[in-house]
Amino acid sequence: MAVSKVASRVRKGFTLIELIAVLVVLAILSGVALPKYIDYSERARTSSIQGSLGGVRTAIANFFANESIDGNGRYPTLVELTTVGGVMQEGIPANPYNGLTTVIAADDLQAADRTVQTTVSGWCYYVDNAADPPVAVFYANTDDETRVQDDAGDYFTANEL
Repeated sequence: MAVSKVASRVRKGFTLIELIAVLVVLAILSGVALPKYIDYSERARTSSIQGSLGGVRTAIANFFANESIDGNGRYPTLVELTTVGGVMQEGIPANPYNGLTTVIAADDLQAADRTVQTTVSGWCYYVDNAADPPVAVFYANTDDETRVQDDAGDYFTANEL
């Protein structure tokens, strides 16, 4: 019994139709997945900046509460805030939108408007312990758009959080 050459031929590759079908499936999957990935990275930066702001603002509030017990009732100065081991047990976290950890002083008008400073820094801090009651404002020195929506459906910028 002789086996014919045609019947015993082993298939050694994919047809052009099979390759095109695979490419179409991959294109559809990447078209769906890529926008989701971009959205996830934006949401991660937004969550990171909210966490950083929350941590620093909590440390500032704890400092104020501790000083109030002693009768002073004051917020930390810029130097006290940026000195590791005082207000913050670790250094100021990096701003996820510009990667900077530096903190610069803001004046009262800049703090009220959350004005982004031209000086390259990650954060802005305003403190007025002479006011009654004392005032402190800590915000991001960037106006990049976050993924936090306001009541109108628009997105807040990082310095507005």
